[in-house]
Amino acid sequence: MNRIFSGMQPTHQLHLGNYLGALRNWVALQKDYECIFCVVDMHAITIDHKPDVLRENIREVTAAYIAAGIDPEKNILFNQSAVPGHAELNWVFACHTPLGWLNRMTQFKEKAGKHRENAVLGLYAYPVLMAADILLYKATHVPVGEDQKQHLELARDIGGAFNRYYEREFFPLPEPQILGEATRVMSLRDGTKKMSKSDESDYSRINLTDDPDTIALKIRKAKTDPEPLPETIEELEKRPEADNLVTIMAALTGRARKDVLAEHAGSQFSGFKGALVDVAVATLGPMTAEMNRLLGDKAEIDRILKRGAERAGAIAEETMNEVKDIVGLLRP
Repeated sequence: MNRIFSGMQPTHQLHLGNYLGALRNWVALQKDYECIFCVVDMHAITIDHKPDVLRENIREVTAAYIAAGIDPEKNILFNQSAVPGHAELNWVFACHTPLGWLNRMTQFKEKAGKHRENAVLGLYAYPVLMAADILLYKATHVPVGEDQKQHLELARDIGGAFNRYYEREFFPLPEPQILGEATRVMSLRDGTKKMSKSDESDYSRINLTDDPDTIALKIRKAKTDPEPLPETIEELEKRPEADNLVTIMAALTGRARKDVLAEHAGSQFSGFKGALVDVAVATLGPMTAEMNRLLGDKAEIDRILKRGAERAGAIAEETMNEVKDIVGLLRP
């Protein structure tokens, strides 16, 4: 059976874009694939963080996975740092990854900005750890957004380099899966920017922990233009804020944007936003309630993560034993 690996960082709060672009697709994938879902907490320490907040964020992301519909019994659900194989394989891969490959990674340039000389090594080299995350479990498919596609290509390059160096087809080269129309949900304050956990304005996003009143307030305050909704997709795409709200409505209702426009063309945004509030609250409300229920029992979340780490660790240990034998590292 084909195997899926994917994960999210426990940095800040998960939001609507994370749900529509990833979580909802993961829930569908678990029907047809063997799935391993990870809270990638080692990646989260490549930026400034507070230890106590990080621990709570790990639990919150775990609760979001489960509340969205991921079954921790059917799938493997764990936090990355609980399985030492991620760090071990990261080092092996680091010894087979040319610096030139990493220098081409555009996300490091964007995140480091003008202060590149002060950026930590982890931020520069984290695509190698991402490759280790995936290939440690010999995943065949990885659901990714467009912003991570370059890193998945690097994972394929690293796996291929390892196979060629040791002259054996050991690691599969995972295929990307880019699913769903709403893979890029944009900021509610700026339709040209992706909805982000790190945006300073909380009104730029709908957090998965927001209650119905907060969801309604954020949608009603979302930036729009003064014109009514257009009739065609061509007109819509010239208006980024309008396009974003229509895209969200389409994704939440499982329809195409053209079908949403067919229903709401000519409407003022006040009426459309009211309809969007109803749909968003109906979809996210039960998830938020389930997240809050799960977070009320942290010991149970920790138990789920521990059991998941044991299951993941068994696969990872087998892979690492083979890798060490292939590389020539002694296992006394």
